Amino acid sequence: MSFLKYGLIGERLGHSFSKVIHESFAPYEYELCELDRFEVHEFMKKHDFKAVNVTIPYKETVIEYLSYIDEAAKKIGSVNTIVNRDGKLFGYNTDFFGFKRLLERNGFELKNKKVLILGSGGTAKTAFAASESLGAREVIIVSRSGKVNYKNVKEIHGDASYIINTTPCGMFPQNDTSAITLDGFSALEGVADVVYNPLETKLIRQARQLGLKHCCGLYMLVAQAVKASEIFLDTKYDSEVYEKTFRSVLSLKQNIVLVGMPGCGKSTIGKALAKKLNREFVDTDELIIKNEGKPIPEIFKSFGEKYFRDAETKAIKEASSKNCLVIATGGGAVLRKENIDALSSNGKIFFLNRPVEDILPTGDRPLSSNMSDLKKRFDERYPIYKSVCDEEIFVDGVVSDSVDKIINIFI
Repeated sequence: MSFLKYGLIGERLGHSFSKVIHESFAPYEYELCELDRFEVHEFMKKHDFKAVNVTIPYKETVIEYLSYIDEAAKKIGSVNTIVNRDGKLFGYNTDFFGFKRLLERNGFELKNKKVLILGSGGTAKTAFAASESLGAREVIIVSRSGKVNYKNVKEIHGDASYIINTTPCGMFPQNDTSAITLDGFSALEGVADVVYNPLETKLIRQARQLGLKHCCGLYMLVAQAVKASEIFLDTKYDSEVYEKTFRSVLSLKQNIVLVGMPGCGKSTIGKALAKKLNREFVDTDELIIKNEGKPIPEIFKSFGEKYFRDAETKAIKEASSKNCLVIATGGGAVLRKENIDALSSNGKIFFLNRPVEDILPTGDRPLSSNMSDLKKRFDERYPIYKSVCDEEIFVDGVVSDSVDKIINIFI
């Protein structure tokens, strides 16, 4: 391997956001370097690098090669940042810093509160240390096979104020998984999840729907990266770099999802929006046609509406698992909660509200082929569109106006 200036080492990095994050604010190129368990030892022995970040499963493995370890890393027992200074390796843990910033930014008031940490790995140790530093009265580790586990935790600690997930449950591609459900916690105030892909996990979605404080791990990832870069370069960034970088990465990774009635302009506006933002455009109706090998009217005629809705859900989940897309959905996509859950996991949902009188019936859509059916569908679906969207955009027929409205809200 050639000399590595700055980058990240880990076993599997295919879905890492770290390169995007570092290169959005730092004056260097940042490489992703996948290493197997044999290669990581050779890499550390040679230490042909200026500075690197370390991710799972090597945060403890690298320690034996270090000449110095900072106090946070010693206490937690893991290192995620290494700097090569004249051949000697100095190890730090910026995850601790990032985790504290995440909780503080989202208003998690842990002082004198009971905190549950789901998971028992290295990230759990970081969450434990951060919770203690913020004054938590009691911090409980919950694991699959521990004395306190996912099956009995509600019975023993149903009075917990905060829950922090450090397990991979809910991480892509297992988006529909969650270590626990939140029903039964009588005093719960907030939920944090270190997972950042998808941007909203099933656990965080539950917290949002219950009106609790909630946050995913993206801000933690950004904060620890900025702190690591300060160590890399022996410098100090202005405080606004943290928020600016987070907003930049979030808008880059988050999908723009368009919902609304057939004929309201989702595809036309979506294509124009994608072109202006240099994003890929995905029409879930077109994806259904591609997957099924038949036009939508033929799918309805041959197999019925339920079959079509199942195909629609499959297409929506396929599109929603990706990042940085503009997604236009079918008019009835909002009728299934699992569709909305999938679309919101990585996306911001915009309801394109166009007066039904201005919409022409779509002859190729069986449920809105005439004005009478169109008005009926609108009356049925309007409350749903309103309830599931993050933002409502009133469409006046001028495509560029709608595109600009969405960009001004999203960016």
